[in-house]
Amino acid sequence: MALFSKPRYSTISIAKKRDIPPGLFTRCPISGEVVYNKDLQENFNVVPGSGYHFPLTARERLQLLLDPETFEEMDRELVSGDPLEFSETISYVEKLAENRAKTGMDEATTSGVGKIAGISIAVAVMDFRFLGGSMGSVVGEKITRTVERAVEGSMPVLISCASGGARMYEGIHSLMQMAKISAALAQLSAKNQPYIALLTHPTTGGVTASFASLGDIIIAEPGALIGFAGQRVIRETTRQELPPGFQTSEFLMEHGFLDQIVPRPQLRRSIIRFLKAFTANQRRP
Repeated sequence: MALFSKPRYSTISIAKKRDIPPGLFTRCPISGEVVYNKDLQENFNVVPGSGYHFPLTARERLQLLLDPETFEEMDRELVSGDPLEFSETISYVEKLAENRAKTGMDEATTSGVGKIAGISIAVAVMDFRFLGGSMGSVVGEKITRTVERAVEGSMPVLISCASGGARMYEGIHSLMQMAKISAALAQLSAKNQPYIALLTHPTTGGVTASFASLGDIIIAEPGALIGFAGQRVIRETTRQELPPGFQTSEFLMEHGFLDQIVPRPQLRRSIIRFLKAFTANQRRP
């Protein structure tokens, strides 16, 4: 008898574990919770358990906020030029073409007019997918025209911000947009028409330093990054440790920069409440 013999292997065949088809589930970066994409979409891209807010596209944001089939897009024909003939590893012209193909958008902002609860409103929505929502001359022009349209039509304005700041490919041309939009908002204020600024993740740089900070009402989504310079730059400049939660919407709310933090499923209802309050005040003798 042999001291050692070949081990007997089971003849039962175990089916290979099925791979989960891509695009069905999304993992929450906060809790690790795996959420069925259909459930996520029905909750406006907010994870039900943790409350984490995934980004929305400009079109999704418009569908969330406006009355159905009331949005009329304007100024879509505006496209960026290349004033500096910027070229590094890839030219600015190539970068624009790449982002147009990736997003299906012509620029980082979609603008026009629509209605919220039957109230006509001029609206501009920034989309971070397009070059980080950066503010170049076309973004600035579209937002300025949105405000001017509101001045002419005696409408309120809603701007949804999501941006990395001014667009470096256009240099001083991008920085000029800060003053241009701010001047248009001053005209809106003189007409006693309200401006609601909605700050989403992230809202930074020249956008924060200009029109994002000028709202009659400033609303933010939970957990949004809002600030001018990055934390590393601030830390190295001031040589101080930054407080916990620095540059989050919760931190800014605590320090008086925001009027409200509103979870996305409640945003439309909250904006309607503000608009009705404004219009009621305007009707008073």
